[in-house]
Amino acid sequence: TTRCATTAPASPATLSAKNEGKGKRVMIVGGDGYCGWATSLHLSARGYKVAIVDNLCRRSFDDQLGLNSLTPIVGIHERVRTWGELTGNDIELMVGDVTDYEFLGESFKSFEPEAIVHFGEQRSAPYSMLDRSRAVFTQYNNVIGTINCLYAIKEFAPDCHLVKLGTMGEYGTPNIDIEEGYITIEHNGRTDTLPYPKQGGSFYHLSKVHDSHNIHFAAKAWNIACTDLNQGVVYGISTEETMIDERLINRLDYDSVFGTALNRFVIQAAVGHPMTVYGKGGQTRGFLDIRDTVQCLQIAIDNPASKGEMRVFNQFTEQFSVNELAEIITKAAPKVGLSPEVINVPNPRTELEEHYYNAKNTNLKDLGMQPHLLGDNIIETLLQYAVQYKDRCDKTLIMPSVSWKESGSKVVTHGNVKA
Repeated sequence: TTRCATTAPASPATLSAKNEGKGKRVMIVGGDGYCGWATSLHLSARGYKVAIVDNLCRRSFDDQLGLNSLTPIVGIHERVRTWGELTGNDIELMVGDVTDYEFLGESFKSFEPEAIVHFGEQRSAPYSMLDRSRAVFTQYNNVIGTINCLYAIKEFAPDCHLVKLGTMGEYGTPNIDIEEGYITIEHNGRTDTLPYPKQGGSFYHLSKVHDSHNIHFAAKAWNIACTDLNQGVVYGISTEETMIDERLINRLDYDSVFGTALNRFVIQAAVGHPMTVYGKGGQTRGFLDIRDTVQCLQIAIDNPASKGEMRVFNQFTEQFSVNELAEIITKAAPKVGLSPEVINVPNPRTELEEHYYNAKNTNLKDLGMQPHLLGDNIIETLLQYAVQYKDRCDKTLIMPSVSWKESGSKVVTHGNVKA
């Protein structure tokens, strides 16, 4: 058995001994993905009965575009088998597509979930802007998959709690504070509390906006309990469970299509490529460690919404601009023998590069979230991982390759070919 070289050896005995889940049955749609895999193991280790539902399309995107995870990830069957062998905790695996309602219905009837965590969506803004076919796929896959989950709950598990992963990108960058899902408005002498205005910045973000509207309607119409988690940009790779064995390691994307800002900068620094700041670099977003992603999901499951309610949590811990991220890495990198440079490149996106940004995020903290804040030790650990696997990096995939303005009907066939 091989362990990850940059992490102290762990064993199943070091995992949480608490039976926090008490056997609660949680279906995780998209459980083979970056957030889904970490969440699946986190819950399984804590006494929840977990079933992964996944059509494995995230792996096929790599095959389509010639991309790869910096970390070597094994197939989902080996992942699940390894977890069971090392911990004695079995995860049920159902390979299929939630846009296929017959498959999803049979999965519900077989597993009988008490909660469903829905990660199973195409999650890249650049992928959704590659070309017309990817835009259509993103909207169909994400919106229809969510509608199917809502119908499956209504038909097969009416007491099941839907925990849906949204995105902070639904809000855009308004020149007012971003509230958690709802805003109270006074207009012409009358007052109402309404869903916060949405300004998605890509066909991906807009698919999430449509999801939120559909969930809000279904919760009221069908008396379903729903939690919408508007998550910020996730960074990191390590959770307690994914580091037990190298066969459990999570994926780490560095390309310009699926790589997220902080992870991409760390890997660029490790392989000697200048960190690529898009435009002026004042773009500000909410960020969180992947360890906080799994913590927040457990909190949402353990504290379900009321029936008929779509509750919204803004799921992030800190706010940074792109320039601030680059500065943090530049300061931490010498501690591991690196001296990264920063370059400003033309922004391929249509977005404000300097703007006001102040988002509220108190709901999860009120329920007990203990955040892992970004510090030098986290950056150093990430840099060490990136250095360990840097020979797997294809540098031709680093520079931005998808232009919002140039997205067209011609199908793109490689990750470093401009749309």
